[in-house]
Amino acid sequence: MPDADDAWLIGEFKATGKLDFLAALYQRYMNLVYGVCLKYFDEEASKDAVMQIFEELITKLQQHEVQNFKSWLHVLTRNHCLMKLRAMKNKESRQVSIDEDHPVVENGEIGHHENGVSLEDNLQSMEKCMETLPEEQKRSVDLFYLQEKSYREVSVITGYEMNKVKSYIQNGKRNLKICMEQQDD
Repeated sequence: MPDADDAWLIGEFKATGKLDFLAALYQRYMNLVYGVCLKYFDEEASKDAVMQIFEELITKLQQHEVQNFKSWLHVLTRNHCLMKLRAMKNKESRQVSIDEDHPVVENGEIGHHENGVSLEDNLQSMEKCMETLPEEQKRSVDLFYLQEKSYREVSVITGYEMNKVKSYIQNGKRNLKICMEQQDD
């Protein structure tokens, strides 16, 4: 199986459900997944995330038509990490302080980038900016990035032509970036 291409391994996994095919495929990209996880977590949490993502793949690959596994896996990994950080942040904010001088949770690291902007702030900013996009862009960006649909799937779901979908996604992504940068100022 080391010589088999990604598409063949995906096809065999979908056809048979045998984890050997998925494991052989995932093995190729495990360092990539681990590297992405290290951007968000420490080593131990990153190792855990690598295993959780493999488990996620078992169901996600059955649900999605994947054209380029490497980039799809990268997006899946990043989304997994962001959702985990968001869950940690929400859990943190629900914790109550027993004594105002000694909060139960004292971890300013989680969910913050180098510049001090929290992940939660970025997510809220993105959600606000999504609302400013034209409907076609908003729908296409949501399906492609947040629901991890392929261009073809977005086209089928929305009824938009394939080249329109690509344009809506590209323009939507650019407009989101511009909007979010303006909110930071």
